[in-house]
Amino acid sequence: MSCSNFIFFPNRPMERRNQTSISEFILLGLSSQPEQERLLFFLFLVMYLITMLWNLLIILAIRTDSHLHTPMYFFLTNLSLIDICFTSSTVPKMLVNYLSGNKTITYTRCLTQMFFYLLFGGIDSVILAPMAYDRYVAICAPLHYNMIMSQKVCASLVAVCWCWACIEALIHIVSLTRLSFCGHNEIPHFFCELSVVIRLACSDTLLNDLMIYIVGSLTVVIPFICILISYICIFIAVLKIPSTHGKKKAFNTCGSHLAVVCLFYGTIIEVYFNPTSTHTAQKDTTSAVMYTIVTPMLNPFIYSLRNKDMKRALRLLFSRKPDLSL
Repeated sequence: MSCSNFIFFPNRPMERRNQTSISEFILLGLSSQPEQERLLFFLFLVMYLITMLWNLLIILAIRTDSHLHTPMYFFLTNLSLIDICFTSSTVPKMLVNYLSGNKTITYTRCLTQMFFYLLFGGIDSVILAPMAYDRYVAICAPLHYNMIMSQKVCASLVAVCWCWACIEALIHIVSLTRLSFCGHNEIPHFFCELSVVIRLACSDTLLNDLMIYIVGSLTVVIPFICILISYICIFIAVLKIPSTHGKKKAFNTCGSHLAVVCLFYGTIIEVYFNPTSTHTAQKDTTSAVMYTIVTPMLNPFIYSLRNKDMKRALRLLFSRKPDLSL
């Protein structure tokens, strides 16, 4: 989901009803300078390809290594898949705009892009909570780990994440369809970001602002509280371990996930939980690049570089010889 959805905007005054309803928007992007656009195109193309490649490698390595068929890596597979879809909901359209010079997007395609952006962004936020719970069970109840984190339980937790994110996205899209757009159609962003599009409406947006504030906040606050509780319990349990080696080993089992959580929620807390008066279009666009492009690109590096099992699985994947007997 879009982090900037948590900014509460006042109602826009009612525009004249005799204005023509617009059928398309113009995505202004990150820059209007041709030289900068070419640079941004190559930069984001490289970042997008890295994101796709490394997340696919993570998925393939986990699926081909039977030692990694555990709940922790089941969640990691889903996280990598979600990161691929999350980035793909916005970056390809931006690259096409830079390449073609045509920055228009129809109203229908704008809503479609917004739905998938909210869907995968919401899952990306919510699924971090089950991953934290998995680490809590592994450290605090290791003898009952296989029983508690069964395949059925893991699949149910992921299904709940998908359902919640889908409901959240539908709520925002349905509430958006009641708005009228009849004038200014330039979006100061590189994709159809919900709160930015709402600001272009010429009808009452009070309900939309409430949905952003309530539903959007729950999608971040509830998982964050669950993660916080899990790590408090983990920290208390680790302190009770007598040996230094045991403490280090326990922290290593959740170090990668904790790094991803800090990266994801750090961006939200640093940028979007500041006073509304401090927000500008440029600042919001820059922060959007962080959580839509940079974070999904860094996640697989964090998990692969800090995890011996992932390093081994990736080495096996690269060293696997293709079967030429067919």
